[in-house]
Amino acid sequence: MIGTGLLFYLAACTVNSQEEHQTDSAGKKLESKPAAIHKDTIEKKPATAAEVLARKEVPVLCYHQIRDWKASDSKRAHDDIIPPANFKQHIKMLADSGYHSILPDQLYNYLNYGTALPEKPIMITFDDTDLDQYTVGAKVLKEHGFKGVFFIMTVSIGRPRYMSKAQIKELADDGHEIASHTWNHKNFAQFTEEDWKIQIDEPTQTLEKITGKKVAYFAYPYGVFRASTLHKLKEHGFKAAFILSTKRDEQYPLLTIRRIIDPGTYTARNLYHSIQKSFNKVVTQPN
Repeated sequence: MIGTGLLFYLAACTVNSQEEHQTDSAGKKLESKPAAIHKDTIEKKPATAAEVLARKEVPVLCYHQIRDWKASDSKRAHDDIIPPANFKQHIKMLADSGYHSILPDQLYNYLNYGTALPEKPIMITFDDTDLDQYTVGAKVLKEHGFKGVFFIMTVSIGRPRYMSKAQIKELADDGHEIASHTWNHKNFAQFTEEDWKIQIDEPTQTLEKITGKKVAYFAYPYGVFRASTLHKLKEHGFKAAFILSTKRDEQYPLLTIRRIIDPGTYTARNLYHSIQKSFNKVVTQPN
């Protein structure tokens, strides 16, 4: 059951257990994260797939580009491009409606152990490393005390219109989650054996070297997954992974957590109703 209370109270409920010591490709020890395990999880076994599926879903939003539309943009592209003014209105609506942003460890512990979450939890995620997610997205989140999850496509790092290593490090240092979105956005369902190194392991190593923190979460390009290879994500170090609005896998629900895109054409009220419909959440009606 989702509990009440502010996000910041969760830290007081954690316990200091043995830290995981990770090293980067050069052998340098990465920043140690105390195991983000709520005290209640010590006495609980991880949930079965059926138990995870039975828990009430938490809304997870997905954003791509945050910029004004261009004449050359297709109508379909408007779903993945949200004007900054719209983005600001939507995030303000979430804050005014009493939402509290959460990060993947909190969602994982809730789904896997039933750990309490703040009242009206929501996760805000960004795909593809676009620079405007740093210049606009992170700034707007900060105005409302929110944190986000940035799924990084590592081939784009440092290229024009994309984030630099320093900007990604700054986001991580500011308390946002840096997670993986493959090397070059290859469709997960088309992975070859070699792609587990190119698209999964090497991007993980790159991001851990940049941030000094463990990378434990993944988002599928296009939201597409292949059920027969989901288990390999766990073997390659991921605790959970995120799709889009399709059905979760019944055997691996933690590796197919649902998200919905907040289209650029939506008003704040449209987003409110979309969250209600997709996740059956009760929120304060926006103005």
